[in-house]
Amino acid sequence: MGVTQSGGTAGGPAPAPREIRVDIGELVLDGFRADPDRVAAAFEHELTRLVRERGVPADGPWTADVLSGLPPLPAGLSARRLGQELARAVHEGLSGRGEVTS
Repeated sequence: MGVTQSGGTAGGPAPAPREIRVDIGELVLDGFRADPDRVAAAFEHELTRLVRERGVPADGPWTADVLSGLPPLPAGLSARRLGQELARAVHEGLSGRGEVTS
């Protein structure tokens, strides 16, 4: 997973970033029957909401190969709920509160 921010100006103080981009190369969800497209949509919606409401530290870019420390999630979660939980875990990792390993 790679995250980049843009919005600074050369030679001057960097204003608050206008764009945060999260690229996830692969998301493997073993044991879940949820529709991957719906999980992805819920993930994107929740992560966007969290970044808008709570932000992330401005000292990026960040790169992580593995997100760990996820709480156990029941296999029967809906696609929406699964996407939300994954987004919360990613946001916590980006904010320095979760466990992200590279």
